[in-house]
This record gives sequence, structure tokens and C-alpha cells, in this order.
Amino acid sequence: MPQNSTLPKVLVARQIFPEGIERLNTFAQVDYNDQILPLDPTELAQRLNGVDGALVTGSERIDAQAIQGASRLKIVSNMIVGFNNLDIQVLTQRGILATNTPDVLTDTTADMGFMLLMAAARRLSESERWLRDGQWKNWSLGGRLGVDVHHSTIGIMGMGRIGQAIAKRALAFGMDVIYYNRTRLSPDIEKAYQATYVTKEELLQRADHVMLVMPYVAENHHLIGAKQLAMMKPTATLINLARGGIVDENALAQALADNVIFAAGLDVYEGEPNVNPRLLEVSNIVLAPHIGSATKKTRLAMMHLAIDNLMAGLQLQRPPSLINAEAWKGD
Repeated sequence: MPQNSTLPKVLVARQIFPEGIERLNTFAQVDYNDQILPLDPTELAQRLNGVDGALVTGSERIDAQAIQGASRLKIVSNMIVGFNNLDIQVLTQRGILATNTPDVLTDTTADMGFMLLMAAARRLSESERWLRDGQWKNWSLGGRLGVDVHHSTIGIMGMGRIGQAIAKRALAFGMDVIYYNRTRLSPDIEKAYQATYVTKEELLQRADHVMLVMPYVAENHHLIGAKQLAMMKPTATLINLARGGIVDENALAQALADNVIFAAGLDVYEGEPNVNPRLLEVSNIVLAPHIGSATKKTRLAMMHLAIDNLMAGLQLQRPPSLINAEAWKGD
């Protein structure tokens, strides 16, 4: 670690790849939490005091309490695409830049979403457990029946970068694409993905497979609850690739148990890493531990973009992925 007191000081709040620490050490004094588990809020706040920048993940809540004593803090670089762990309003009021890592994980995450869709539709996890339990005794015409993905209708809620990447994959399967978004896409983008804009209610009623890819904001909390699940077809699947709080997990568990919908696939959870025990009790669900971006290539790209953002902010340059442009005082 450089000892030059003129170098900026940065906090790396969670274990990252060695290549990242090597890069950071070339331009900063690094306070490194070389642990898999995140810092608790009290220690996080203490270690933010006296640093000029911070590299964090979605597990660290950066709010007024966390930065209360962080008088030198200039930038918080979030090493994920989402940023609901950052209080953007508070950071902006303090003139602290906030960044994230969009684009670099789009295709990898879209692959994961489509994998969850196919696994849920074809009962892959359930069938593997059945096989491992020694229950496969013979083939039968009506055994382990799933629902088709090809030539079905996919409803994408949240048609941003990842939503569009999922639509591209859906077209290769001959699927009809309908979508709901806070802002309707341009005619050119709709044409490129052969996507039809519909209301939330129409999407839930028409789609054979509902894919959640929208950001988590307050108005999206439990956007999918018992009422919305009841609108879906009994043969439909629900895939949540976005954030756990978007789905009422108790309502989903009940809907799966009662066969209100056919199956579900989740990569995110409201209380993660804790998983609602009711979800573990139903068989028609595929559960993944938030691994949407989990390939070495993509995670390296996320780390390096986060470092690029951090370096730029500390060198008084506009970061490549600035979230709160209002906090930027440069040209």
C-alpha cells in the first residue's frame, strides 16, 4: 500500500479480486476489508470517516447515518448496476458523487433470466430433486410435464438494457414479446424487438411467462402480490431478476402452493441472504443465490468499471457511470 500522504484514501468495503487492489494501490491509500461478509453499519460509518472515496457493493447501506462523519468523502462507487442501497438524495445534498456499473453485466444477467425461465417452465430443479431422491423408476407419457417456452408470450416488466436483452433472446425462441415500462420505448426500439407495449394488468393476464427486470423504488415495493398473481394464467411462470422487494414472497409462496400459477424462478430475495422459509416449502420454484452477473469475466468487468468511476471522481473527472449528475461540479 502506498504511504504517500498526498495520495487520496479509499475504502474498499468488501473483498474484491486481487487485480482490483493492485490497481487501487497505484493511485490511492487503500483501507481494505478483505472479508466476504460486509461491514456492520457502525464499522462502515467509522471507516468512511477520513476517506476520499469508497468502493461498495449492494450490501452496504450508504445513507445519512453512514456518512455523517465522512467530511472528506467525494465519491461512492457502487460495484453493481442497482443503487437502492445508496441514498442518492443525501449523497447529492452533500455533493458526493454516486456511480454504478451498468452495461457490463447486461448479457450475462439476461442469460440468467432466460435460464431461470426455462428451468421453471420445464420443472428442471423439481425434476432433478425427484431423480436424486431415487424416485425415477420408469418413463411415463404424462410424467414431469412442463410448459413450453418456444412460441409462447413473454411479458417483460422493465424494458431497460437487461429487459431488451431478454427480448432479443425471446425472439430467437419465436416468442411474442409484450412489455410494460414506466416510459414507453420509441417506435424504433419497439420494432427492433417486435415488442408491444401494454398495461401492467394486460401483461399479467396475457403473458405465459412474466419477467421482472425493473429497478427497485418505493412505488415498486410488493408490486406483485396476491391480487396480481391471481391475474396470471394458471400455466404461467413468474421470474424475478430485479430485486426481492418487488414481489410479496408470502403471496408468491401461497400462489405456488395453491397452483394459482405454474412455477416461479427467483434470483433475488427481500431479506437476502435470508430466504423466506415459505419459499423453501414449495416444489414448483427455482431458487438461485443472486448470481445473475456471476461469471468471472463479468464480475471482473464490474470491478474495473467501479474502479474507473472511483479514479475519475478522485481525479476531478466526470465518472463514466455517474448517477447523480446534479452533484457534479465540473464541466
